[in-house]
Amino acid sequence: MRIAYLLLLAVRLAIAAGPVQLSLKRAVDVAVSPEGSARVQLADEALKQAQARALEQRAALLPNVDAAFSDQSRTENLAAQGFTSRLFTAIPIPNFSFPSFVGPFTTVDARVTGTQSVFDFSTIRRYQASKVGVTAARSDADATQEQVASQVARAYLAAVKGDADVETALSNVTLSEALLKQSENEKEAGTGTGIEITRAKVQLANDRQRLLVAQNARHGAHLQLLRAIGMRLDTELELTDKLQYLPVDAVTMDAAKAQALKERPDLRAQQDREANARLSASATRLERMPSLSAFGDYGSNGTALNNSLPTRTVVFQVKVPLFDGGRRDARREESASEYRAEAVRTNDLKEQIELDVRLALDSLQSAEQEVKVAQEGLNLANNELTQARRRVDAGVAIGVEVTDAQTRLERARDNHTDALYSYNLARLDLAQAMGRVRSTLQ
Repeated sequence: MRIAYLLLLAVRLAIAAGPVQLSLKRAVDVAVSPEGSARVQLADEALKQAQARALEQRAALLPNVDAAFSDQSRTENLAAQGFTSRLFTAIPIPNFSFPSFVGPFTTVDARVTGTQSVFDFSTIRRYQASKVGVTAARSDADATQEQVASQVARAYLAAVKGDADVETALSNVTLSEALLKQSENEKEAGTGTGIEITRAKVQLANDRQRLLVAQNARHGAHLQLLRAIGMRLDTELELTDKLQYLPVDAVTMDAAKAQALKERPDLRAQQDREANARLSASATRLERMPSLSAFGDYGSNGTALNNSLPTRTVVFQVKVPLFDGGRRDARREESASEYRAEAVRTNDLKEQIELDVRLALDSLQSAEQEVKVAQEGLNLANNELTQARRRVDAGVAIGVEVTDAQTRLERARDNHTDALYSYNLARLDLAQAMGRVRSTLQ
């Protein structure tokens, strides 16, 4: 985390120097740093809250010690306490009448008090549940980082695709300008017609419009990437990674599923929540068990510090719950239902993981075939345009063949970009399904 924080700081310092060069790995590192994505920061705070709750539960098992000093000046109405002269009529004392009001008098007390839960099954179980809650919060933080990494990777791929679309649109404009120039030269030489020049101009206008659309889409994709990372939206980016075909190691369905069940942090977090609910339900059941606690105090008590005497109190208390109007039974049923609900969620998540893995593998296989077909189509479209231009130059074909070949080449370029984008998304889907997004991007 320290390295990621320094990396984020370096990126922010580089903003003023011009475009920030950003790779996919660097973008993910910045996003999952402590100062990166807001979701990561919130997950870290949730972990700290879970740790604080665990400390609170542990405190119930530790001694509670207090110190106090009091210096009181008091008066008392003895008659209000039931002390009246009638109590002393049986033994009359000459020249004495029982007072109904006494004081003021001073009482000084300095004391240390301690309480200790000696044995409480329910409190022990709640502390165990709180420790599992910390583990669940830590797994949730890992799952959040995995999700943020996937979100940033998708945004990065969309931005890279935007760059590729702009490059393709620029190539199309350059090609259209070259074909327009060729048509004008052919007309000047007497081998072309005006309609071919008009057709080339129409094609050039269309390509320029597509370039403007691609540039606007790229700008939006870059803004989405900056938002996903947590960087300032006025930062200018220069993406260093490009859309490319990187083969994935062959993996079987069973192996991918086993890997996902082992590494998916969201599954670990859900299993920890189920364990937490189980321990909490057990703690509620154990509330019916007797508990033992101890209390003690020691201090000096008197009318002044110089005449105070040491006094103490030692108490051992056994508490046996008998009847509380059914509240414990209601809490027990509620906690048992919460535990069953968490178990259902765990099983449902396991089934969802299997579905994610199957869909990701199918999408990856399909995307691999799409890339191969798109690459073949791009090669054929390039060859067709080259042959069409040669035929027109040789005078055995008209310019419409070049225009048709140009249109098919532009479509083939778009298909190739879309296929590469779909393939990289499929690779990302498989990595996310297996819980390996961050490790895959290292």
